[in-house]
Amino acid sequence: MNKMIFRMLGLVMGLIPFLLSAQTKLPTFFGDHMVLQQKESVDIWGWDKPGQTVKIKSSWGQESKAKTDDDGRWTASINTPAAGGPYQVSISGSENVQLRDVMIGEVWICSGQSNMSMALKGYDNQPIFEAGETILKANQSNIRMYTAGRKASVEALDDLEGDWKVSSTETASDFSAAAYHFGLYLEEMLDVPVGLIVTAWGGSRVEAWMNEAGLKDAGVNNIPTEIPSKSPHHAPTLLYNAMISPLVPYKAKGFLWYQGESNVGNAHEYTKLFSNMIEGWRKDWNNSEMPFYFVEIAPYNYGSRNSAYLREAQLNTQKNLANTGMAGTMDLGNCSNIHPGDKKNVGRRLALWALSQTYGMKGIEYSGPIYKSMEINDASIELSFDHADRGFSTYGEPIQGFEIAGEDGDFVEADVSFNRSKKTIVVSSKSIAEPKVVRYGFGNCPEANLFNTYQLPAPSFRTDQ
Repeated sequence: MNKMIFRMLGLVMGLIPFLLSAQTKLPTFFGDHMVLQQKESVDIWGWDKPGQTVKIKSSWGQESKAKTDDDGRWTASINTPAAGGPYQVSISGSENVQLRDVMIGEVWICSGQSNMSMALKGYDNQPIFEAGETILKANQSNIRMYTAGRKASVEALDDLEGDWKVSSTETASDFSAAAYHFGLYLEEMLDVPVGLIVTAWGGSRVEAWMNEAGLKDAGVNNIPTEIPSKSPHHAPTLLYNAMISPLVPYKAKGFLWYQGESNVGNAHEYTKLFSNMIEGWRKDWNNSEMPFYFVEIAPYNYGSRNSAYLREAQLNTQKNLANTGMAGTMDLGNCSNIHPGDKKNVGRRLALWALSQTYGMKGIEYSGPIYKSMEINDASIELSFDHADRGFSTYGEPIQGFEIAGEDGDFVEADVSFNRSKKTIVVSSKSIAEPKVVRYGFGNCPEANLFNTYQLPAPSFRTDQ
């Protein structure tokens, strides 16, 4: 009798892989309430038994089919219409799968560390700016968010843990605040559904979000062969494998990124690392110019580490790579909390980049003043800027944040005046007869208040390297 039981158990165990492979399955981000990118050929993929024909049929009238490979994987492409919905998508293979309440609109992939994952309800020690009012008005059925569970892996995974949620007063409190406000502005200005895929991990380093090729090109060769017991979100490649790779190539308009705080200690490497990460993701999505907009890390007391170098590395990335842009935060920081509460302006400033540079809306200023060049005139230095065509403002406050130095490199607080006809800034000090260098906001938590007349802040900068 025991032998018979063991034989039956062995037969059942042997059938399990077959039974599993006979199911028509999709990654979790293909599900009810999802948003697909409008007016594109989008890939939908999943698994079934090897050699199975899988048919896709949409209620907007498009059909497609594919055959699974030897591993049971299938991929089908289907054309999407202009923004609208709700629609249904039927997948017919070994089983029938129905995807309901599918919207067509604009999709953005949002990643980074805790300031990206920080929910509308805030953290225990840091409430979100206007959180109650935002949640109260969150019945926005055109905004949907997919939030991926945190996971690390030494191998590339093929799925995420999560599902799509329709924005409502019931669901929105757990939404990424920065991503939600970005989506809110896009939906309002473009009048289309917006899908936000949030895949973020608090405290993560940029190296964790990079693929192996990008890391090795940057000289980072310590690729882990197992998941460390402590801080897996710091280890190179592990979050890319588990939280980015599964999404490839889910069709999206662009990327949003809010990270950098955990790399303040190696800011001198960040431009190369960050640039390689962006280029690696763009290669994965087969779009070398895919928009990538990110958030300047806000002022905060990092102790002996000067975060201005990291902000400088971020700005250099914007200058070096096309279709990238940095949303300024020099006015939004909290010196005693690394999680500033005003995510509404973060989302708004990211949206300005997208609306102007991706969607082509005219008449929108999307950046604060960016230092361009300098000219030494006897005892003063005249600074020129981009994104200051109408001049500058401090909105009624005395100008702060500028320092000036001579050949010795000893910086002192500068006297500042605006040349309104030339749209330049003149910097000097009575104690420095022959000035050589200017810097602005170049510290962890500086008092710096330079804006353009569109109320967008200038990032920290220095005129030398």
